[in-house]
Amino acid sequence: MKQISFIHAADLHLDSPMVGLKHLPANILSRVRESTFAALERLIAAAIEKNVDFVILAGDLYDGEDRSLRAQSRFRNEMQKLLQKDIPVYVIHGNHDHLNGSWVHLDMPSNVHIFGSEVEMKAFHTKRGEKIHLYGFSYLQRHILDKRIDEYRKQEPADFHIGILHGNEGGGTDHDNYAPFSIKDLYEKQFDYWALGHIHKRTILSDHPPIIYPGNLQGRNKKETGLKGCYYVTLSEFETTKTFIETSDVVWEEVSVDASTAHSFQEILRLCQLTIERLRKPGIGTLLTLNLINIQLDDIQDKRTLDTQLLELLMDDENDEESFVWIVGLTVHDSQPLERNHLVNEADFYTELFAAIDNYQNLDRAIAPLYEHQMGRKYLSGLTESEQKELLESAEKLLIGLLYQ
Repeated sequence: MKQISFIHAADLHLDSPMVGLKHLPANILSRVRESTFAALERLIAAAIEKNVDFVILAGDLYDGEDRSLRAQSRFRNEMQKLLQKDIPVYVIHGNHDHLNGSWVHLDMPSNVHIFGSEVEMKAFHTKRGEKIHLYGFSYLQRHILDKRIDEYRKQEPADFHIGILHGNEGGGTDHDNYAPFSIKDLYEKQFDYWALGHIHKRTILSDHPPIIYPGNLQGRNKKETGLKGCYYVTLSEFETTKTFIETSDVVWEEVSVDASTAHSFQEILRLCQLTIERLRKPGIGTLLTLNLINIQLDDIQDKRTLDTQLLELLMDDENDEESFVWIVGLTVHDSQPLERNHLVNEADFYTELFAAIDNYQNLDRAIAPLYEHQMGRKYLSGLTESEQKELLESAEKLLIGLLYQ
């Protein structure tokens, strides 16, 4: 029986800057910034352990078109590990690391096969004699909006045909519509496997044939929650098996905790501590957005302590944990209206303060310097209405906390 095995990964985004995290402790920030490289190392270790026939990397190996020397050097070192095991790697470049960028070029080992800007086929023979045809192309520039799937043409003879494509399935609206395609388009090619990239959420579009987004190797912000990784695939004449391999060194999580049963600050603290322990993963760091909902505290001092000291108490000693759970966002719901009522009754000053906050219209002007900054505008996207509201609420809570210090 003819059978092959390979690892399918995409969207490595090596050396991603991990913007907006400078407030983290130095050792945790260093760990986060190294996480894309740690994820790559775990991918390579899995490929060697599984003794796969080859590895597919379906675009966006690097985070930017400048391809830092650090990222290239670290990538090359990992490819050399595969070369020593005689494992080839088939690479396409995507919209982030397109071929037309400007960078100092480092040569890759001979086992790394990079597809050019036109759709092409690369043939590979396993040690056992199976013949595989792999098809793909790399982005010549960042914006590829035409339907390149029409250029994929099956070439016989081969035992297995694998398409590699960095693009957006037509039904998806969460990502830029680069190199668009439909599932029907892929079915019509009659390939045995489609190795996709571009979508950072792990998604199986079809089982027969397998059409798969493995997601990115390492989450980079709070929108990319949960464990990330790649697929280990065995493909035979009769069936396909696919196993997800976790590669994340740091994961992002968002959790809402119902605090309606807690009637004191101490009880809320304990509830949060239990949540943190539940989320702790051996050997993996966690960056947590924690939402406390249904707060029922009546005691004003408990509420002030909640706003000003809860986070500090929860993070005590987390800095020294290898399997840290570090809170990068804490919101307290339902307590703010009650807090306002108490404060308004204390002094007229707060009535005027909250009126000024509610009528504030200058948020765009206040954050404009970030978007006008040469580096900032490269990484920042516009704020949604809900994000603007969240920012104002956070500013209000911070202000109240400072007034009560």
